[in-house]
Amino acid sequence: MADVFATSQAGLPGSLQPSPKSSPKSYATAVSLSAVFGFLGVQHFYLGRFAEGILDLGLSAAWVWSFASGEMLLGVVLALLDFAHSLTVTIQLLTGNFKDGRGRVVCYPGQKLTIQRG
Repeated sequence: MADVFATSQAGLPGSLQPSPKSSPKSYATAVSLSAVFGFLGVQHFYLGRFAEGILDLGLSAAWVWSFASGEMLLGVVLALLDFAHSLTVTIQLLTGNFKDGRGRVVCYPGQKLTIQRG
């Protein structure tokens, strides 16, 4: 099976071929949603990753509920997990290593995708 990976290098080895596996979703929109509303999982809904979006939204609701009900330690732990997840997704988007709901890479401007045949 061919491995798809992202690269921004101009010179590619002979075994690498261009790949049509890039997402039609807007890179700028996905990064902006992740940076601003990442803790709610809005970027996952935009990218068609509905299950992950629901889980992320549920995690946000859980830490808000924990704080509201007086469970401060649980609320802090859940909030830290949620923000760590949001930061990780934002970094993956910024570096061109995040896929949409159909498994296509959300490419940054100028990013080239290649398939390694082997």
